[in-house]
Amino acid sequence: MGAVAGQHAQGQVDNARVLVFKPVIEADEPDISDSMTPEVSIVIPMRNEAENAAPLIEAIAQACASLSGYEIIVVDDGSTDATAEVVSGLAAQIPGLRLIRHPRSAGQSAAVHSGVLAARAAIVCTLDGDGQNPPEELPKLFGPFLAPGASPRLGLVAGQRVGRRDTVSKRLASRFGNWVRRRVLKDGTRDTGCGLKGFRRDAFLALPYFDHMHRYLPALFARDGWEIAHCDVAHRPRGAGRSNYTNLGRAIVSISDLAGVAWLVRRRKKAEPAEIPLGRAEPRAGEHRK
Repeated sequence: MGAVAGQHAQGQVDNARVLVFKPVIEADEPDISDSMTPEVSIVIPMRNEAENAAPLIEAIAQACASLSGYEIIVVDDGSTDATAEVVSGLAAQIPGLRLIRHPRSAGQSAAVHSGVLAARAAIVCTLDGDGQNPPEELPKLFGPFLAPGASPRLGLVAGQRVGRRDTVSKRLASRFGNWVRRRVLKDGTRDTGCGLKGFRRDAFLALPYFDHMHRYLPALFARDGWEIAHCDVAHRPRGAGRSNYTNLGRAIVSISDLAGVAWLVRRRKKAEPAEIPLGRAEPRAGEHRK
């Protein structure tokens, strides 16, 4: 398979928090206009999830079996275990499987962004790589976009976890963080930390990139004028390994992130342009339109 590289950098945020390296894509360069474009792209950010990768990917393939075409894009975010090797070993049995590697860990938002950049489908769904987001919930995310009569203004379907299977401290920290976020952003979302999300690829890539942006997608999509839908989804205990996050680390970065997103929402573009058709003079007799 040919290797291609992509680079993304935004000037709106400081250099320490911008994706500045080149993710390696182990697949042909995506062509959104290709006649074989899949209906849905599933993006999974992973870091040191070798034990969870195979059962998760196999379950995703089963959940997407009803689609006419799909692809599964695993973004290996600088893993130091055998995550990439496990994913590569599944390529023969899952033809739509693709692997992207970051040379060093850049975080979940960077991994999701790299996956969406590489995606071939117009609709993208994401879920965490630790197995806590059941793949069986994926149809709830892509279904509203593919249904007959679907609203062209629907930009995001956000999963909201019920019956969370995390530690008490993690649940309490998440509950407090979600309460603060709702008070500040008024995004109407109970749980933005859920990895299960479905959205339009072009709408996502139009959002300003910054680290941890995946936690603020409802507010960012609404900022750009898109309709947001929510659905309740199940939650599972982590399959194996350990979390890449701590409550304290999350709390520290959330303070500046929340302030930054609130600033972006306040400074959004407040008017939508509409082109006014201009009259064109009819050609005189004997003249031809150019």
